[in-house]
Amino acid sequence: MHDDDLRIPGFAFEALRRFPDVEAENLRAFDATDRLLGERGLDASGIRGLTGREIAVIGDAYGAITLQLAAGGLTGMRVHQDLVTGRTALAANADALGLAGCSEPHGLDAGLLAGARLVLVQLPRGLAELEEIADAIARWSAPDVVLVAGGRVKHMTLAMNDVLRTRFADVSAGLAVQKSRLLTAAGPLPVPAAPPYPVCERHDDVDLTLCAHGGAFAGSRLDIGTRFLLSFLDRIPEGTAVDLGCGTGALAAAYALRHPGSEVIATDRSAAAVRSARATMDANGLAGRVVVEHDDAGADLAESSADVVLLNPPFHLGASVHQGAGLKLIAAAGRILRPGGELWCVANRHLDYRSAFQRGVGRTDVVARNPKFTVTRSVRR
Repeated sequence: MHDDDLRIPGFAFEALRRFPDVEAENLRAFDATDRLLGERGLDASGIRGLTGREIAVIGDAYGAITLQLAAGGLTGMRVHQDLVTGRTALAANADALGLAGCSEPHGLDAGLLAGARLVLVQLPRGLAELEEIADAIARWSAPDVVLVAGGRVKHMTLAMNDVLRTRFADVSAGLAVQKSRLLTAAGPLPVPAAPPYPVCERHDDVDLTLCAHGGAFAGSRLDIGTRFLLSFLDRIPEGTAVDLGCGTGALAAAYALRHPGSEVIATDRSAAAVRSARATMDANGLAGRVVVEHDDAGADLAESSADVVLLNPPFHLGASVHQGAGLKLIAAAGRILRPGGELWCVANRHLDYRSAFQRGVGRTDVVARNPKFTVTRSVRR
């Protein structure tokens, strides 16, 4: 059976949508792992007599896991989704299926996990993110908690088992089903006094300290595209600036340090990125000067409110290579900028955003190229 054949009596996977996230023919709102985790959750809740409140769900992209549990009669599940678009999609899908109010959104914290006896996790791609998740579950959940984590076999490694073993005494792997597999962990081990994240790293060449939680892109390193754009900081005008898709906050922090009289806002749709950027601002003495917001492509920012937008757009959505996220951020820049305002962008050379810049923002010039990246300046018409 293929993913396209996924059907469970009483639950309509095909009705789930990704909206307001990017929707495209090759992008799905569910996969076989969602089905397996939902089924395991319903089975375990029946066997152990769990209430929905004793179940936490982590990494449920668009609600497929949580809503299966709700369709099975459970309510009050606590859910952590990294992307703000995922939270909105879960709520919209719950409304569409008549399951509104079945769950509560939470950060990756004690509020999510206190008293949890079953935690269902869509495995993240990165081991650092998995380490932070495993630590949080062992740190805050009930002593008899069982962690069930699933993923697509092609993305799973034995190192994931090793990470889980740093926080749980018993870790086992199930058989592959529809190219997905579940890992089960129990017996939480004693945890260090302090959580392992965020981690911070000093970068003397750009006079920045970057901090990162486990799910943040590039961790506490300075990615080479951002480094390239920072080399043109002296040419970027001073004013109200927005770092769209801020990641760990390198662009926002560097701009704020270079232009101490400016107002700077950093936004990202990832909760891990937002927590990381806030830690970065603290580490660079910018707490209170740079506002970091968790939103979708600056959706909460007013039209024509910025003089400068800084952008290093992603070239993928989850495991799929797709320009949709970058195009959405470019359109957002055009909305946020005042007439005459400037978008400064660094992007992989193989991505041709020129027409999108000119259509969504205005006249666009190439400032510089290196073997991997292109820096452009667009002026809002």
